Amino acid sequence: MESVTRACRWPPGKQERDDEMLRLGIDIGGTFTDFALADQARRWTAVHKRLTTPEAPERAVIEGVSAICSENGVTVDDIGEIIHGTTLITNALIERRGQPTGMLVTEGFRDTFDIGQEQRYDLYDLHLRFAEPLVARSERAEVTERLNHRGEVLVALDEDGLRASLKGLVEGRGIASLAICFLHSYRNPTHENRAAAIAKEMYPELYVSTSADVFARPLEYERWTTACANAYSQPMVDRYLRRLEEGLAGIGYAGALSIIASGGGLMTPAMARRYPVRLLESGPAAGVLMAARLSEVLDMSSVIAFDLGGTTAKGALVRNGEPSKKYSFEAAHAYKHKSGSGLTLQIPVIDMAEIGSGGGSIVAVDSLGLIRVGPRSASSVPGPACYGRGGAAPALTDANLILGYLDADFFLGGKMPLDTDAASRSIGRTVAQPLDMDLMRAAWGIHDIANEDISRAFRMHATERGFDYRRSSMVASGGGGPVHAARIARKLNVPRVIYPAGAGVMSAFGMLVGARSFEVVRAHSQRLDSLSAGELEALLTSLRSEVFSHLAGDDLDRSDIATDVRLDMRYLGQGYDIEVRLPQGVSTETSLAMLPAVFATAYKDVFHTTLDQPLEITGLKVEARAPKPEFMPLLPADRPETGTAQKGTRQAYFPAAGGLTACPVYDRYLLRPGQVIEGPCLVEERESTCLLDKGDRGLIDTFGNLVAEINTQREVA
Repeated sequence: MESVTRACRWPPGKQERDDEMLRLGIDIGGTFTDFALADQARRWTAVHKRLTTPEAPERAVIEGVSAICSENGVTVDDIGEIIHGTTLITNALIERRGQPTGMLVTEGFRDTFDIGQEQRYDLYDLHLRFAEPLVARSERAEVTERLNHRGEVLVALDEDGLRASLKGLVEGRGIASLAICFLHSYRNPTHENRAAAIAKEMYPELYVSTSADVFARPLEYERWTTACANAYSQPMVDRYLRRLEEGLAGIGYAGALSIIASGGGLMTPAMARRYPVRLLESGPAAGVLMAARLSEVLDMSSVIAFDLGGTTAKGALVRNGEPSKKYSFEAAHAYKHKSGSGLTLQIPVIDMAEIGSGGGSIVAVDSLGLIRVGPRSASSVPGPACYGRGGAAPALTDANLILGYLDADFFLGGKMPLDTDAASRSIGRTVAQPLDMDLMRAAWGIHDIANEDISRAFRMHATERGFDYRRSSMVASGGGGPVHAARIARKLNVPRVIYPAGAGVMSAFGMLVGARSFEVVRAHSQRLDSLSAGELEALLTSLRSEVFSHLAGDDLDRSDIATDVRLDMRYLGQGYDIEVRLPQGVSTETSLAMLPAVFATAYKDVFHTTLDQPLEITGLKVEARAPKPEFMPLLPADRPETGTAQKGTRQAYFPAAGGLTACPVYDRYLLRPGQVIEGPCLVEERESTCLLDKGDRGLIDTFGNLVAEINTQREVA
């Protein structure tokens, strides 16, 4: 009742990889844990979906690995690699489930977290709340040492005082983990490194993070918060990975284990233990990677990756096959999910708009009589009312069931029947009766409000980044994404939506297209006209050596690793940086000479103008990447060779078509390349349902994707 598995065939014309290793992608979501198994030798995949076990996330993983193998005639030891994404760190920061953490800080700066940034994120709200620091003031100890802004030593490190402070924190306060955060250590980490060495000498079992190692950038408040989040997470991640590794070994798994990071690269367990803060947006990154790969294959220059799962909806921008990244991220919002109320962290992360409107988002009527969807979620326990697992509060999935968009007897391919009566009672009691409206209108209000909330968040996200949705395509994924994508696209004037085969488990597929990578970011402030080619080459050589050290190993030669170099630049005196890619394939001297023109083009793309001002560099970013595996979402292998794609009709609510409409329902597995379908209609697969509204027109392409042209009802310029 809790899982479903199906097999899939490679897309037409896709070539096998040389190796015959089975690879398994696993995405732990708030409601479901998804699995995608790829067998290159047999030219098929299998997918599996089961309810998440939030009290012990590894249990659903281990049980699911056993299930997907036994149901597809392979053994666990046939799998050569498991790639895993998790929301463990995000949940731990929100729920404050970490171990007691201490902090060593430069003398005079103990109260930095309490002072904060001295900014009110809402000038007119008298009840503002800010996220509590991860390390309480009583667990922060000052250390005598000081560097200036150039990294030069002003006051030597007082090692005797340091040892006394460590003893007080570990033996007096009982900390399990330590963050070492000294002023200007991003320019010179010597004092932090020495303090870490002393801490490990005194207490070998203590988890230790230094701010210069975790993310060496200026702005001590953000850098120290990031280091504390890393230290806070280390014991928990270590224990989780140990339980996971032991559990997998217990069912016969002996292959490699990788964890996807927030920036989209794969990390080894050792790297994940060292930098757990980089796992904050682990799972969502994988779906964006899959959308980026699709954009390359389908030759789409601009794409919005839209994922709607059980807890949240997420949108990310992809340009020319590359997801947009950012290096500042806010987690664990303390007040109404407002920006400014959370913990500001510095990590490489795929730039996503995220909103608490998922399938399990709880619906309520507020004091003004307005319907609210989320941000609280029913999760997998107890889940929406229609799951029949004891949930009483209505959720977005309940509304979609009442509207006819979901088949109660075909949810998860029929493995998990839904309770329509429970959904009706819940929405009737919570929404329809208090607002004096009929049940169908109440359910439509919930569905449309979720669409509007998501559209508003995505619209703002795109506008702030100079991205024109009207000239892009949307890739829909997640269990709920294909249900909502067409209507969200219409609100945004996105002309095309791609529904990949296996969209409901696309984040699990995304694990299989990621490659091992590591990125180093360093602050470096200098006028461009004073930077010589020799200086730039020396800087890059040092950074390349550092990133190579994180990747090179027995299974990966240095010659296999590609590097990507980007610079943060701006006009002299400005406060806003533009990221530009260093020209490749030419000498360092030539690259340096080309930078002004490259920057001017990038600046004009954002601001539609350029200035006659000197340029300065503020930072360098070097990312090392292993080769990408070849992979795509796959077509079902067990589908009948003949048969009618239309399963029948179902009453579903389409306001554009006049309300309740007997719309066609298609079997996704019987739709053939070249076949055209017209909206309003529903296209069912085991993991999700694709909705096309009136005026939309869908075509099945050669890869099995359903490509829908959206009736935006106005001309796109």
